[in-house]
Amino acid sequence: MSHLSSHPKPKSAIALAALTLAVGFLTVACQEAAPPPNAASPGTTTTPAAAPATEAKGLKIGSLLPATGDLGSIGQQMIATVPLLVETVNQCGGVNGEPVTLVSVDDQTDPSAGTEGMTRLAEAEKVAGVVGSFASSVSTAALPVAVRNKVVLISPGSTSPVFTQQAKEGKFQGYWARTAPPDTYQAQALAKLAQERGFKTAGTIVINNDYGVGFEKEFVKAFDKLGGTITNASKPTRYDPKATTFQTEAAAAFAGQPNAVAAVLYADTGSLLIKSAFEQGVSKGTQLLLTDGVYSPDFVSKVGKTQDGKSILAGAIGTVPGANGKALDAFTKLWAEKQKRPLAPYAAHSWDAAAILVLAAQSAKANTGEAIKSKLREVTNPPGTEVTDVCKGLELLKKGEKINYQGASGNVDIDANGDVIGNYDVWTVKDDGSLDVIGKVSPQ
Repeated sequence: MSHLSSHPKPKSAIALAALTLAVGFLTVACQEAAPPPNAASPGTTTTPAAAPATEAKGLKIGSLLPATGDLGSIGQQMIATVPLLVETVNQCGGVNGEPVTLVSVDDQTDPSAGTEGMTRLAEAEKVAGVVGSFASSVSTAALPVAVRNKVVLISPGSTSPVFTQQAKEGKFQGYWARTAPPDTYQAQALAKLAQERGFKTAGTIVINNDYGVGFEKEFVKAFDKLGGTITNASKPTRYDPKATTFQTEAAAAFAGQPNAVAAVLYADTGSLLIKSAFEQGVSKGTQLLLTDGVYSPDFVSKVGKTQDGKSILAGAIGTVPGANGKALDAFTKLWAEKQKRPLAPYAAHSWDAAAILVLAAQSAKANTGEAIKSKLREVTNPPGTEVTDVCKGLELLKKGEKINYQGASGNVDIDANGDVIGNYDVWTVKDDGSLDVIGKVSPQ
């Protein structure tokens, strides 16, 4: 998912949501209060029994995910996942004979804050690997810092196709991977869904950045290949992420009454756009096709209800990267036990991103970014013993055996560009505004 915050917050606020997780520290804080003025390490807190993170002997990793900003509602669930992995690993002996330490930073769904956060993690905290970011725009901003400092960055949700091309060009030197598939595949899956529903014509409306435009181009190509017609192909409708009114864009996307409109949006701005289309009456009778960027109850509530109390979005359908890995059942059980709520989107992808970092470090028998990079593909691809349990994987690696980690999100077979293929859930909005997964669809 590629996101660019329309409401960036002061960069100094990045410290407010940071925390350090060390041995025995099992609590996730989405937003921490600022530390005392004389604190030695602003924005980092430790338990009394834990040594400061900068003195950690073992593997040290970070997370760079949004607790706040446009993606905060989804990001908070992702943030909560990484400590579960660290806790699990530390309970079975850690990595390379030492506990794993975690430093978590809020990137605020903002590239500037993400750059500052990545700089802190890489240069001050000296982490070897980072789970992040969610927004493609933030990952784009953070990657040069990560590569320069030889820190592996594994994203559980940055899905822009741009990363694939840049990886092919050698821009990331192997320090980049992701557990969520690129939008090349999701766009194909959405086009396939449209075809399966019998839609012959479709309009598009997307946010004007890497995520929106990249998705749009792939969707248009795939829908055309399946025999469909894009009604606004000659003049694509793209909206400014900083815009506050969308009457013109909404009218343009639905012009000509296409069977469906593929809307690649973010929750804040996207809700205003869809509401505008409804109020103008231009969306009546047209099927709305949505994506992962708005798979959130917050988005539905922001769009609002009709006069009779029904969700304006009722009947909309969409796609979101699904989770169907061999480790999913065990992870879902752990999540329910610790979080006391249904499994959240991208939680499984976040778990796998953290798992791969620790497994690669154990495989390399070293706690550096260079070491992790050298073993990323080896621990996630055949040959090797298939393992779904991280502790079992660590045990085999300690014995010098090879493994093929099968994740909770999928088989996470990372390719030379850092990509996985993945699969997609089909979701819909019910009359009462609740979200419901109603099936699956694969890329064509």
